[in-house]
Amino acid sequence: MSHSSVHFRAIQEDTAGAKWLARAQHFWPAYERWYAWGGLTRRPSYLACRRAMRSHMPELVPMYETLTELLGGEDAQARFLSLWTPPPFIAGCSQAIWQNPLGGAGALLRNYDFSPALLEGSMFATQWHGQRVIAMSDCMWGVLDGMNESGVAVSLSFGGRTVVGQGFGIPIILRYVLEFAQSGREAVAMLCRIPSHMSYSVTVLDKTGYHVIVHLAPDRPPQVVNELVVTNFQGEVMWLAHARATRSVERRDNLLGYLNHHASLEETTNALMRPPVFQTSFHRGYGTLYGAVYLPEENCIDYIWPSYRWRQRFDDFDEGVIKLNYGVSYLNQMVGAERDAVTVPSQNVGLDVSWMDDSVQPHEVVRLEVIEGAQKLQFVPWQGTGYAWSSV
Repeated sequence: MSHSSVHFRAIQEDTAGAKWLARAQHFWPAYERWYAWGGLTRRPSYLACRRAMRSHMPELVPMYETLTELLGGEDAQARFLSLWTPPPFIAGCSQAIWQNPLGGAGALLRNYDFSPALLEGSMFATQWHGQRVIAMSDCMWGVLDGMNESGVAVSLSFGGRTVVGQGFGIPIILRYVLEFAQSGREAVAMLCRIPSHMSYSVTVLDKTGYHVIVHLAPDRPPQVVNELVVTNFQGEVMWLAHARATRSVERRDNLLGYLNHHASLEETTNALMRPPVFQTSFHRGYGTLYGAVYLPEENCIDYIWPSYRWRQRFDDFDEGVIKLNYGVSYLNQMVGAERDAVTVPSQNVGLDVSWMDDSVQPHEVVRLEVIEGAQKLQFVPWQGTGYAWSSV
């Protein structure tokens, strides 16, 4: 996977087996290097990792053991898969709750902002513990965002604080929530009980319309707030440089503006695909790699990119592979001095086109290719002021 592209794979496998193992083996060398950063002696022992799993997420332990054995059963693999006190990791992301004025559950909307080089791009449809789950994978079996068939949807964003402590990496916490929670309130109870090793904000929405944002941190109690938008700070900006680089306050204010003016779901979805919410600083790790709209009342998920929507359902999951190229369109259009003005240190570094954020549309810097399958991927036309999501 190059630094300027991601292959998104929609994979259905009820019980972890060959499909999961193929993706895990593909990513393990990179994860092994990341996990060993600073030396494996800085990571908890296998016994400490297993003890933490048994203490905080005992229902997940059999699957943890199954996946460890599938991957090879090595000590480092077992410690990594527990995600107990892993190395620090930071992402961007925007999250919002759209409330349906006619009643009903509404929608959870999110953008995932990160480096293309560090996203797995695996959308797994599974049934590991009785209920179906569709989720964007991270750390092989963790979750960046997802929904279960009980109608519980969750997503994460970095909380904007640098403190690191003892706890689990947030992706495994969200996996646990989706495997076992049957309501939003159950999800919140789990989030408040399980320690997180860094500051993250988790948005929860269920099919009844119950919604909250949960601010997690290793050094203070969880905060459950009844708010509609969160980006990368928890109440107040604590890391000013990060907030400025990722336009965290601008993204929050932009989304709040739409929601406060009772924007339609289509208008709010379009906000995800426009600056400042849509970001193009891919090589700095702040580029928008995908958006998602979770509709728990309808039991469906729309994964979105500029001009494209890939709808997934529990009863009609669409397997396939698509390739997203980030930033390449501009480079192809530039010539001479204009092209030379864009600094590209090597072919392994994506373009930073953040200086173009307010003058271009995202579909001009993101290109999508269908590699195989993806029969339900839909082209969404641009109609001057936004993408016509309701037309497809």
